[in-house]
Amino acid sequence: MYHISCRKEGREVFIPFSFLEKYYEVYGKLTKNRGHEQFEWSHSYSKVFKPTTRYNSSGMFMYFSNYNVEVRDRVKCISATEGVPVSTQWEASGYYYPVQVAQYGLSHYSKNLSDRPPKRKILEDGNLATAKWQVPKGASVIRNYDYEKFTHVLEFNSHDSPGISLKLKQGIDLVLSFDLRFLSMNGSLTIFLEDRDRSTIFPVSFVCSPVLIHVLNSSAGSYSTNYGLGSCQNWNQLTRDLHVDLVKGHVLSGRGKKLSKTKLRIHHLLIKGHGQLDNLTLASSNHMGMFYSSADWLVRHQDSSGGWPIGVKRKIASGKADLDPGWYSAMGQGQAMSLLIRAYYRSGKSHYLEAALKGMKPFSKSSTEGGVRAYFMNQYPWYEEYPTVPPSFVLNGFIYSLIGLYDVLSLAPRDQVGDAQLLFDQGMHSLKKLLPLFDTGSGTVYDLRHFTLGLAPNIARWDYHSTHINQLLLLSTIDSDPILTTVAGRWISYMSGKRAAHN
Repeated sequence: MYHISCRKEGREVFIPFSFLEKYYEVYGKLTKNRGHEQFEWSHSYSKVFKPTTRYNSSGMFMYFSNYNVEVRDRVKCISATEGVPVSTQWEASGYYYPVQVAQYGLSHYSKNLSDRPPKRKILEDGNLATAKWQVPKGASVIRNYDYEKFTHVLEFNSHDSPGISLKLKQGIDLVLSFDLRFLSMNGSLTIFLEDRDRSTIFPVSFVCSPVLIHVLNSSAGSYSTNYGLGSCQNWNQLTRDLHVDLVKGHVLSGRGKKLSKTKLRIHHLLIKGHGQLDNLTLASSNHMGMFYSSADWLVRHQDSSGGWPIGVKRKIASGKADLDPGWYSAMGQGQAMSLLIRAYYRSGKSHYLEAALKGMKPFSKSSTEGGVRAYFMNQYPWYEEYPTVPPSFVLNGFIYSLIGLYDVLSLAPRDQVGDAQLLFDQGMHSLKKLLPLFDTGSGTVYDLRHFTLGLAPNIARWDYHSTHINQLLLLSTIDSDPILTTVAGRWISYMSGKRAAHN
């Protein structure tokens, strides 16, 4: 029983919305329309993206052009050595999560197709584009031919000077790309960002250090953010969104006030040590650079079994069916395949194709044997996002794995697709048979743990519920079975408050 204060007018009783919001899980806010205040409320905070054309495996990946993976709270930073997100979702120290790496790449691939072409300016390439570096006494810069890169590069040596600097013109572009290596044991490249409102300078440095990210606070109240490049003796190709780099340092420094991207500009660059620099480029965006960073990470870190092992323990439900480090995720495999096959399509490079095809191997291996395949009632194959024993049958992760298989089928040479068609067909058959089990009559469940683990149903949040809908709508453009659109339509109606009929 609840005791709350209400308002009575005549025969009507008005209950505070703050109570209704929590009790019925509805959402509302006061807004103004043409000068009049009104109250808007809804059952769901999520969006449904209804496709207007058939899904294209070489095009945007679902609605991922709306994703901003790198700014999520559970992303510690973008690694300077790997060029991909470091997750803190299940371990605070940080780890590489293949699902997040793939989503990062797919979001930038999609943005490259949806956004306007970027503004781009090469500042220094050691040959045709030469910048006006300010070289103090005792320091030096020369442009010479590098036989490892087969191109001209800028070689610098700051010796004992304060460093070699480059002042930039006023501008708002904050995506910086460059190739860098140091010939000395120590060195750094620092970008000084200026907050034009507060007249504050924020240094972001890339240094020879194994430390992922480190914030140095000064006695004056400011701070600098350092990203480790490892040993630095090999060429590093970096593509950095400097606003994101600064924000991650800002969070680690303990400052609460947000940093507006539109108020930042690059003031100048400073290089120290002895090294080489090439392809220094400033742009409004570099989505394909970030996309290929993800693709290359997936190629480098795929194991001999075709999987991308996840190096942290995953607790599924109160000590039941936990996953020890080293497990594979069908969702991770599928989204990695979706990314890699696009990288092959865009570049024509065979190593991306080979990695995408190899990524199917865990689909044919049982969860009990280290794969991702389970069976519902010993009859319907299911590709597990979390390959627990007993199985958990997560819906959204399973469908992402199906999309990955379809992408391989669509873009790989026909004589190399292997079991992709069989795996996809078996998965689609299982999906259509099991879809009703995820319907609660007012929403959906995230998985089937109430059936396999004997626990209470795991009700899907509205964002997951809308993901289920968006996935079914995508599949309906490549499979004409009416069950996909029928179920999606019913689940859409739940978002506006409709419920299944009672007896």
